[in-house]
Amino acid sequence: MTGAARPDAPRRVGELPRRGAERFGDATALVEAGRRLGYRELAGAVDAAADALARLGVGAGDRALIVNENCAAALVLALAATLRDAWPVLVNARLSPREIAAIREHCSPRRLFFTTEVSAEAAQHAAVLGGDALALAGVGTIAVGPRDAAATPEPVADDPAAQVAALIYTSGTTGAPKGVMLSHRNLLFAAATGAGLRRLAPGDRVYAALPISHVFGLASVGMSALLAGATLHLVPRFTPEGLAAALDEDGISILPGVPAMYARLLDYLRRTRRTIEAPRVRFFYAGGAPLDAQLKADVEALFARPLHNGYGLTETSPTVSQTRLDAPRADLSIGAPVPGIEIRIVDPAGRAVRCGETGELHVRGPNVMLGYYRAPDMTAEVLGADGWFRTGDLAREDEDGNLYIAGRTRELIIRSGFNVYPIEVEGVLNQHPAVSQSAVVGRTVSGDEEVVAFVELRGGAAATPEDLRAFAADRLAPYKRPVEIVVLPALPATSTGKILKSKLRELAKKR
Repeated sequence: MTGAARPDAPRRVGELPRRGAERFGDATALVEAGRRLGYRELAGAVDAAADALARLGVGAGDRALIVNENCAAALVLALAATLRDAWPVLVNARLSPREIAAIREHCSPRRLFFTTEVSAEAAQHAAVLGGDALALAGVGTIAVGPRDAAATPEPVADDPAAQVAALIYTSGTTGAPKGVMLSHRNLLFAAATGAGLRRLAPGDRVYAALPISHVFGLASVGMSALLAGATLHLVPRFTPEGLAAALDEDGISILPGVPAMYARLLDYLRRTRRTIEAPRVRFFYAGGAPLDAQLKADVEALFARPLHNGYGLTETSPTVSQTRLDAPRADLSIGAPVPGIEIRIVDPAGRAVRCGETGELHVRGPNVMLGYYRAPDMTAEVLGADGWFRTGDLAREDEDGNLYIAGRTRELIIRSGFNVYPIEVEGVLNQHPAVSQSAVVGRTVSGDEEVVAFVELRGGAAATPEDLRAFAADRLAPYKRPVEIVVLPALPATSTGKILKSKLRELAKKR
């Protein structure tokens, strides 16, 4: 199974539980603390939740805003909403009240839902916004906000490629969050791709700490597991000690994560001097943020297995490329494009660059979003009438078709006429034994830009900015060296571990 659909594959997201019940019966679909659902039970829970949504007045074209941390109730609500042709809007409960208010105002949901059983933050939001307890069959109690009678439904399309199946708000690393409209075809293509490339099968147990409020956790992790009959091990909130225990004790066989998760696990193991075996894991994967060479080497040394790498965006549902199970990479390649999509790499004038040269990566295929909700001008800036999506990321392709990310076009720093790619400088800083992770941004000065680095140290480690500057000076050309290195207790990051460079750019301006 790859990106191509099986003959009996679902055409709409809401069909996943019923197809799973038919194919996998009582095999375990979801586990979370104190709860287990088989595939038949999952299908029943989704049908019951769809009936509850109908009683609550959530219908076709409505938005259902689900303030959540990972749990069966959140996933069941999202699947049930699609059965009603409503749009689930999955929002991480750890967002601030201001951020949730902005999303609510933008998408005007018919109802708000809160996963209060697993999230103290969701309960706090429910207390402020108004939420009454509602028992959902098989998955516990949630809170439901008042119905907005003024919310206007969106049109419903019969074509799964044109009907919105989820509205995912971007993490806002480059500014205000945008609502990405993803279709049934988008999400099911991502699910089939993830299941195929990881060779998921009944008996696999997939660690699901990546938030389902992000498309990586929702489609690439969650829906791919359900499509293949695997078990989804739902974790409301990542902790390194929880991951270590799950790897040793819970039979995890597939570990998808972001680099920050692996970095925190390694730091925890160093601090506690704990050892882990991870006896069943056959696939380690990093995505969602750039991977650096030192972290990759450290993870592979720990587990004596490859750490696979990949690349994607919310707007591409998410996966664009991935290293293959049978062809792990020793370098930082993000692998070849997944089957079923096209890519091109172009210069600023839109001309194709030569093999090995760096340019902007464009993507076209069944993974590309429908557009940004209520933002046609922003959609037109990145999505052409010919279907090509302009990622804003700089990439190159080698002779074997493997891709490498150089950075974002908006993050490129031009220092004294020379191009500086932050990912290269970060890779050097991350090699320092005291550094857990780093982030490099540009700062405008009179007629030029300069390089500023922010660094988070490993637990118990010590290094001064002067130490780090000396380390970088031996490994970087003068124009690439940071003029300032700032050590922070923790780098600002989203719930998926993506570093918020927009906040760091603002901090750099103020220094």
